[in-house]
Formats: sequence, C-alpha cells, structure tokens
Amino acid sequence: MRRLSSNEVRQLFLDFFESKGHKVEPSASLVPFEDPTLLWINSGVATLKKYFDGSVVPENPRITNAQKSIRTNDIENVGKTARHHTLFEMLGNFSIGEYFKEEAIEWAWEFLTEEKWLGLDPEKLYVTVYPEDTDAKMIWKEKIGLTDDHIIDVADNFWDIGAGPSGPDSEIFYDRGEAFNDLAENDPENYPGGENERWLEIWNLVFSEFNHKPDGTYEPLPNKNIDTGMGLERVVSILQDAPTNFETDLFMPIIEKVQALSGIKKYGENATDDISFKVIADHVRAVSFAIGDGALPSNEGRGYVLRRLLRRAVMHGKKLGIDKAFMFKLVPVVGNIMNSHYPEILEQEEFIVKVIKNEEERFHETINDGLTILNERISELKVNGEKTIAGSDIFKLYDTYGFPVELTEEFAQDEGFEVDHEGFEIEMTAQRDRARAARSGEKSMGIQTKLFAGLNDESLFVGYNKTTAMGILAVIATDEALVTTAKTGEQVRLIFDQTPFYAEMGGQIADKGIIKDTTGKIVAKVTDVKKAPAGQPLHTVEVLESLTVGETYKLEVDETLRNKITRNHTATHLLHQALKDILGEHANQAGSLVTQNHLRFDFTHFGQITQKELNEMEQIVNEKIWESLPVVTVETEIAKAKEMGAMALFGEKYGDLVRVVNVGDYSIELCGGVHVSNTSEIGIFKIISESGIGAGVRRIEAVTSEAAYNLLQTEQKRLNAVADLVKAQQTQDVVTKVQQLQTELKELQKENESLQAKLASDQAGDIFKNVQEVNGITIVSAEVDVNDMNQLRQLADQWKQKAVSNVLTLGFSKDGKVNLLTAVDDATIKKGFKAGDLIKTIAPLVGGGGGGRPDMAQAGGKNPAGLQDALAKVTEWVNEKK
Repeated sequence: MRRLSSNEVRQLFLDFFESKGHKVEPSASLVPFEDPTLLWINSGVATLKKYFDGSVVPENPRITNAQKSIRTNDIENVGKTARHHTLFEMLGNFSIGEYFKEEAIEWAWEFLTEEKWLGLDPEKLYVTVYPEDTDAKMIWKEKIGLTDDHIIDVADNFWDIGAGPSGPDSEIFYDRGEAFNDLAENDPENYPGGENERWLEIWNLVFSEFNHKPDGTYEPLPNKNIDTGMGLERVVSILQDAPTNFETDLFMPIIEKVQALSGIKKYGENATDDISFKVIADHVRAVSFAIGDGALPSNEGRGYVLRRLLRRAVMHGKKLGIDKAFMFKLVPVVGNIMNSHYPEILEQEEFIVKVIKNEEERFHETINDGLTILNERISELKVNGEKTIAGSDIFKLYDTYGFPVELTEEFAQDEGFEVDHEGFEIEMTAQRDRARAARSGEKSMGIQTKLFAGLNDESLFVGYNKTTAMGILAVIATDEALVTTAKTGEQVRLIFDQTPFYAEMGGQIADKGIIKDTTGKIVAKVTDVKKAPAGQPLHTVEVLESLTVGETYKLEVDETLRNKITRNHTATHLLHQALKDILGEHANQAGSLVTQNHLRFDFTHFGQITQKELNEMEQIVNEKIWESLPVVTVETEIAKAKEMGAMALFGEKYGDLVRVVNVGDYSIELCGGVHVSNTSEIGIFKIISESGIGAGVRRIEAVTSEAAYNLLQTEQKRLNAVADLVKAQQTQDVVTKVQQLQTELKELQKENESLQAKLASDQAGDIFKNVQEVNGITIVSAEVDVNDMNQLRQLADQWKQKAVSNVLTLGFSKDGKVNLLTAVDDATIKKGFKAGDLIKTIAPLVGGGGGGRPDMAQAGGKNPAGLQDALAKVTEWVNEKK
C-alpha cells in the first residue's frame, strides 16, 4: 500500500480513467444549475443526470470526475462519527451506454491493487453484490479471482431512486483489521457490508440497466450505464493509516489552526473537545466552497443550511474557548489544502472571508438577542409556576432567531427547567415536510426514451451571421416515432443538415420563423427550437404543407425577432461586467433569460443594492453602447480563452473548443449565443426593476432599443399627467409642486393631530373620573372613541402623568376590529400585577391575542361584541390576583 497525499490520490484516479479513454470533467458548482430537485449537488452523478436519462448525448460516453458534494440530512452526526461529513469529494467513472460490468469491475480492481496506482492488498478487499446479479458475481470470481468468502450477497445492493434508471450495485470494502473491530464476533453487523468500523466501504459500482417506470414495473434500459463513486476522504484515511477521516491531510491543517486560535484546547486530549474540532473543520470546508459557488447565508433554502453550519461551528468554537469571530481565519487554510484541484477558494478568498466574518459577527449579536428573549420566556414560565420550555418556543428561537438548540438546553438546565424535545422535533419535522413539498412536483431523473437514442445525424448551426439558409430535411419525429413524411396540420420536430435557427440555450430563447419549399411556398411555421440529445437543433413546427425527409427546404428566421433578442443578449454581457465594476467580482451570474421583449439577469450578491449603484450600472452600459464598440466573436481552445480573460457563465459546461464574445475588450465572455456586431445597434438600455429572489441572489430586469423607447414614452405620459394634477406649468416644475403639496399636507396633519390631542384630552377628563377600587387596587376600564392605537397610547401617557389609578384598560372598535391597551403602575407591578398578564386574560374575549411588558401591553381582536365583557373582566382579574 502506497502512502499518498489526498491531492495525489485524486489526481491518480483521474489520470487512471483518462488512460482508459475517459473525458475528465471538472467539478461542477455545488449550487445546482437548472435542477430544482436538488438543494445541493450531492453526488458525482448528480451533474450527469441528463446523460443517464438520455436527454443529452455526451461528446464522449466515458466520463470521469472528482465532484465536490454536500449532504446535510444527518448533520447532527458530523464530528461524532469517523466518516460523516457535510462537504465531501466523490471520485467517479461513468459509462453512458458503452462499457458495462466487466470493464467497471476490472478497472476498479486494477486501480485499487496495482502498485502503479493505490497498491492496496487484495486480501484485504471484500465485495458485496445483489443476490440476483449473477453476472457481477461471476466477474468477481472468474475474472478477478476472488474467493467465495470475499463475495457477500446483500439484498440492499440495488440502486433505485424512483422513476428512471436503476440497477444492481457492487460495493467494495477494505478490511482495516481486528484493531478496528468494534463489535462482538457474533454480532449480525460484523461482516463486510454491515454497520461496523472494521470493514470500510470505499467504492460503489452501480450497474444502471433498468428503467423504473411510473407504474412501478421495470424494463431493460435502451442504453445500459455505469455510475461509480469512491469517497476520497475514506480512501485517504486508509492510505494515510488514519483512525478516522479527520486525521488526514484534508482536515488536520484546519484542526491545527483551530488549536492555535483556541490556545487552551488540544486535539486528541478530550473526546468532547475533539467533536468540536471535527465539526469546525468539516463545516468550514462546506461553507467556504458553497460561498465560493455563489450560495450566501440567509433564512431560507441553501442559505439557511449555510447559516446553520456557520452557527453550529461558532458554537463549537465557544466550547473551545473561542469567543470572537474566527471561522473566516480558516478560509486560507482550506484554500491551501484544496488548491491543486479547486483554485477557486484562494481566488475568491477575500469575498468568502468577508461573507463569513460578517455572518459570524451578526451571529454573536444574535446570541445576545436570543438570550434576552429566552430569559424573558423563562421569567414568564416561573411566574406561572411552569418548569418546561415548550418545543414551539425552542423551535421559534432556533428557526426565527437562529439561536442554537443546545444553547437553549444549557440555559434551561441552569435555571432548573426541562426542555420539550418531542415538541421541538414535531416542529422540525413539519418544517422538513414543507421543504420537501416545495420540491415534490419535480422529477429527479427522466425515464430514458428510445425515440432519439443513437440519432447522430449531423446538423450544423449557420445562423451566427445570417438568418436564411437552405437545408436538407434529415429527421421528422412525432411524439411516438421517427417518420419519413409529415402531413398538413401535424405538429412535428425536424432536424436539417444545417439551419440558421438558434436553439434555446444559455438563457437565450429560440428563434421563430418559417420554412419554404424550393418554389417559395411556405410549408411550415417554426414555433420553437431546442437541442436534441446529441446536440442537433430540433425544430418544433406546425406543418402547413406535407414535408418529406431528404427534400431541400429554405429556412427563414424571423429577422425582426432575432434582432431584438441579440440586442438584449449583448446588453446582458455589458450588464454583467458593469455589475462587477460597481459591486465587485463576487457578482456572478446565477441565471439569465434573454427574450425579444426584455432581459433578466440573476446574480449573487449579499445586501441591498442602492439606487445610486443601479444608476451607475445603467450609465456604464449606455456609455458602452454609445461608444459603438465592436463585438467580435472567435472560436478557440478553452485554455486560450482563459488566457484572454474570458468569463465563464454560471453552470455552463464547455468543450475543448469554445466561442469567446469580446465586446470592445470591456466584456469578454464564453458564450454560444447570438450577438449584435456593434454595441450601437442596442440603441439604449434601461433597468426596469431590481429585487431579491432568494438566498443571496438578486435579479435585474431591463429593456433595450424599441422596448426602452416605449418605456420612456410611457413614463413621460405619466409625468405629464402628474404635472396636470399638481397644476405644474412644465414637467420640470413637478418636483417643486409636489414638495409644496407635501409641506401643506404636513401642516394639515399637525393641525389635525393637535385637534385630536385636544379631543383626547377632553375625553380623558371624563374617563379618568370613573375610578373603581378592588381590594385597595384602583382601576380605570373604559371604551374610548379614538381612531388608532397611537391615540390610545396618548391617553395612557396622560393616565401615567396624572397617576390616575393603579391599573388602566382602554379599548375601541373600528371597522369590525378591536384594539385593547392595558397598563400597570410601578408600585402595583411589584405586587405581582403585570399588564402583559392582564392583556392575555382579556384578549380572548374579543377574539384575539397580544402581549407586552409588565408596565404596558396591547392586543387586537376581531370580535367587537366582546369588548364590554373584556373591560368588565378587569375587576375580576384584579380580585383574583389579590
């Protein structure tokens, strides 16, 4: 067995499969691209689903990758077990309809056991197989030479996630020896494949050979696939003879840095402290990579996951004696460990550090806020003689305020309180169910279709510089089959040997247009164009006259529509660079839409965007338009494109040859879309909206050219209408006129408030005369004629200034709603009377609820008929309290 670094293992794996004809795919972003079924990329195959379900045909059917992944379904186990992680790397090799079980098994064995590669002892390797998969068992026995005692049947060895590709799998285990045997000899889990520490699963080979149909039945796949996954962290722990994954070079530099920051705690000396070290080392990796890929902390979705990971790590830092923000100091350590394969951490170090530090500092404030709320709740419970903090209260602190559950428990115990774990779990389960329901309508992976399988007819897109072309019709497809003719009235999909029609891609919508025969007669209307699995433009058409495979047709794109689209697309590139100029390099694309009517650009950014910043962006884009910059597109190798400084767009996969769109050396991006030849063609650019659409993602919508002109015309008409309303002679006088009206309105409001105060004062004189006394406590309880809670509070202020009584209750009803206010003076509070308790007693009588401080509280309700009962209840409450 060779002792290798994690970087060496990763590279050896990729080199091995590249030598077997596989294309090395770079790790995709952790944030899924156009896949609403996933919160995070959670496996190596997650980014390749389009190949497995046949919706896209890869350039090379053999693929290998090292894919960063995040799973948070069992976050509570991180740090407590040897191998649970949030972020991990999955090394995988994949075959899309090409090689199958024999090659997958033989290559796995070769990589694991040959001295040139990992050099593991074959005697220490065991495999599990699906009992009905006799082929895999035969290969392991006859081709590899494993004995029966090294091959174990396991009924669970069948990979199935519902509708879509599925099949048996074969797992490979490494025997770490008796020193790691944590079970009794007769324990049913004491075998390769069981839940134990001795036999460590390192690789899973999935033989995807069936379609799991929606009706629950299975049928053979048109194309059988191979999907394998080997956990880097696990393999490295074996090669570095580490007790757990955490004692490897992937984690120890982080742990050593945490030790230095703590100054008082050492890893390996205390099991409880070790958990904290492990949690921090694990979580900072996940958070650093996720932020680098565009996710930002928030209260929803993946942003909520990040916030939870950060806060969990901070709390473990407190257990190690670290009371200040510290996680941000670990980012460079993570970057240095992973730099050979993931340079993005060090490249974005400044931004990642800024986000983490900001979140840590906010959390320290949150801890203080949460403690205040928790103390208030404990005080209320003590007054009521209760000794348990409800699960709903724990969940509210956790979910709304980000206050850690373990901290709530710690403070509860210090105060002699129990915690309602069961109630908390019920709330958490309900939240998880809501999250799952939000995504339940989406398919995880499509069912393979035979219709376009193996359809490799070449089709060349020639529409970058022209909108008409002659094309030979190569394919006609109905929903069920490939046919040779299409009849009038049918809707079919067509592939030509060449086409000027752009297929929807990269956010740019498809072209529309018409198809003519050689006589000039219109024979079809093109309504949409998408990519076929092998990449050909697939035209959806309404057939007007019969079409025949092999015939030549004239394809004409709607040029007016195309021009509008290209203007918006090039404007999107200018906007992207302007965003970076104004907000910073972290403002990366997170999605886009380019239509003939408008453009929409989503980007990563934490915090609000000011109107000043929007104005500056808009100004920059327009200046570039007016500079009449040339738009030059070249096709080159990906390495050369990067040398040119070309910016890759979010989530896109690029081949060896790419198109680089250079807008006057201002914006240089990789893009397969269609663009104007000069920025002057865009005319004018106008932002119409900016908003936040999710966790750390914002959206700008804008228009150009004719749409921008129409928008400005509409705005001008509105301004003219306002000028008429405010009696302005010219539109430039509108602001002055509006300011005058605002001044007049404020003066009238002051006059009105003065009158209202006088009326309230007059009313107070009458109300405060009616003072009741119960057991030595004086009470004023009355319905008043006021407009809002503000006037109610004014009456309460007068009551307090004049020391009218010990207890005050006022109420009014308006528009079917009721408002109540209670107040108690300081001397009476000391006797145990609290305004908050009183309001909670009487509010239900008006169909509502409320709360507040001991000296003042308020409530609202929807039952005006109960107001008099609520006011009458006050004397009864005082009498009972006494």
